[in-house]
Amino acid sequence: MTFYLKYRPKTLDDLDSESVRESLKKIVSSGNIPQAFLFTGPKGIGKTSAARILASIVNCENIGKRITPCEKCEQCKAIAKGSNIDVIEMDAASHRGIDDVRIIRDAVKLSPAKARKKVYIIDEAHMLTVEAANALLKTLEEPPQHVMFILATTNPEKIIDTIRSRTTIINFNKATPNEIERSLKKIVTGEKIKMDDEALTLITKYSEGSFRDAAKILEQLVSEKIKGNYEDIENFLSISLPSNITNLLNSIIKRELNNALSEVEKLSKKGTSARSLIEKLIERFRIGLLGKMGIGEDTLTEITQKDLMRLIELLIKANKDLPDAYIEELPLEIAIIKWCQKDDRKELKEESDNSFTVKEEKKETTKTVSTNLHQIDKIMTNNVKEISGDIWNKILAQVKIINMSVEALLRAAKPMNFDGKTLTLGVYYRFHKERLEDLRNRKILEEVVEKVLSIPTKVVCILTEAPVKKEEKKEKIDVLLTESEEGDIVKAAKDIFGN
Repeated sequence: MTFYLKYRPKTLDDLDSESVRESLKKIVSSGNIPQAFLFTGPKGIGKTSAARILASIVNCENIGKRITPCEKCEQCKAIAKGSNIDVIEMDAASHRGIDDVRIIRDAVKLSPAKARKKVYIIDEAHMLTVEAANALLKTLEEPPQHVMFILATTNPEKIIDTIRSRTTIINFNKATPNEIERSLKKIVTGEKIKMDDEALTLITKYSEGSFRDAAKILEQLVSEKIKGNYEDIENFLSISLPSNITNLLNSIIKRELNNALSEVEKLSKKGTSARSLIEKLIERFRIGLLGKMGIGEDTLTEITQKDLMRLIELLIKANKDLPDAYIEELPLEIAIIKWCQKDDRKELKEESDNSFTVKEEKKETTKTVSTNLHQIDKIMTNNVKEISGDIWNKILAQVKIINMSVEALLRAAKPMNFDGKTLTLGVYYRFHKERLEDLRNRKILEEVVEKVLSIPTKVVCILTEAPVKKEEKKEKIDVLLTESEEGDIVKAAKDIFGN
């Protein structure tokens, strides 16, 4: 059995979320327990566990005047095992239609088989269709005395207002660090695991406010026999949890440009999408912003409210730009660069020896921008003569490694113009042009060009006449490419990119 299931709360006192624990204890102690609840909050925070505890409280055979189920009677044991026929758990994600709700409406009329009350726990309740939610509404308005409904959702805004108004709402907030550590210490003590406090604090940071995620991380550390000290756990978690954005978030706040961009690249290679990164960052920064306004705890003390608002605006714009981005990570990277370089300043601090200057036409100021340049000595906008090396040959060679078909298509094309932002290719045949403009092929090409030039570059294809040998002009025969023609293309590339 996993740690999370083995140590899931069985009484209200066991609930690690303090606000939920106190709210439910007050409701139960009043002796007037509502027949319909709505539990709202993020995943892994204990909504289903709290629902089962309530089901035990109303059905425990030995409850008396207490608010704590005995955990020993037939009802308590069956509920804990998930085998109680009068406690029905339903996933609205897979049972979301009106027919599913009609079955419930018919079933609630029947008395419980053994328990005092039938308890329906409907998880992901926001997934119910509008028709299904409206069908459930009548039952929630006038439920039989022997029935209790507990709806749980991670998206309360999607619950229709008429449902919300007929339920008692309990908000499950993200767990605080102290609450997570309380939960972990119960597991560590129960399993007799050697784990120092700093290590528990580190696991808490990586769990991102989820009791379930914290328990999973701890279980993975134990199963892979990672030592319970801070350094070993930090090394392990930074590699095994690619979706965690803590390092990226800290680098952004500190305006550590190179670290932030490297972190984006690392997370992307491990499969985390740019949209997911942006959404997670916005969510974390939003919580920090609300904390600075007195709504919750100020968790981002190293950044001002004004800067935080500016940062969120940049990320929102990046999120809007994602659908049209040729390279998925580019909008996020641009947002990070703008933020780290404080684009309201006239000059940016030089961060490495390999830097180049870009003259801005509007502001007529010079910014020193740090970059890792290997192939380029200097780039000036609209001044292609400053680019050094046989760049076209390098582009062809690197594309060939990735996709030989795309490289073959490029053999029937030549570079026509490069203005510092856009590389224009002249393509000899319409079929080749259409293939190069295919989203997948274009992305491969633009990624290689960006890698070679060390700057984001858009590739545009236009039709142009294919080169022919002089002796073949009379016969009007088009030739794709020969050795001499390849030299012409390389020469053309040199003319555009420089020697």
